[in-house]
Amino acid sequence: MTPAWGDLATLVGRILLAALFLGGAAQKAIDPSAVEALLAIRGLPTALVWPALAFNLLAGLALVLGVAVRTVALALAGYCAVTSLFHWIPGDPWQMSIFVKNWAIAGGCLILAAHGAGRYALRP
Repeated sequence: MTPAWGDLATLVGRILLAALFLGGAAQKAIDPSAVEALLAIRGLPTALVWPALAFNLLAGLALVLGVAVRTVALALAGYCAVTSLFHWIPGDPWQMSIFVKNWAIAGGCLILAAHGAGRYALRP
C-alpha cells in the first residue's frame, strides 16, 4: 500500500530526475564540445550529441508531465548504463564519481519504471 505522501514523492522524484536530463539537454545545446570530446575519444561520430540532446529533452519532459513514464524511465536507465561507460576512467576520481552516479540514476529510473508515474501525471 502506498503511503498518503507516496504520489507526491513520486511526482517530486520524477521532476528531480527530469531536471538532470533537461539540464543535460541544455548543456549539450549551449556547449556541445564536452560531449563531442567524449564521443571522439571513443571513436564515435561527434554528431551523436544531437540525438542525445533530443532524447534528454523529450525524456525529461515526459517525466515532468507523466507521459509514458514506465517506458521512458526504462529507456533512461539503459541510457545511463551506456553513457556511464564514457566516464569509466579509473585514474580520474571525478569521472569515476560520474560513472557511479550514472548507475545510481539508472537505479532510480528502474524504480520509477517499476512503479509508474503515480497519481499526479497526465497519464497516471
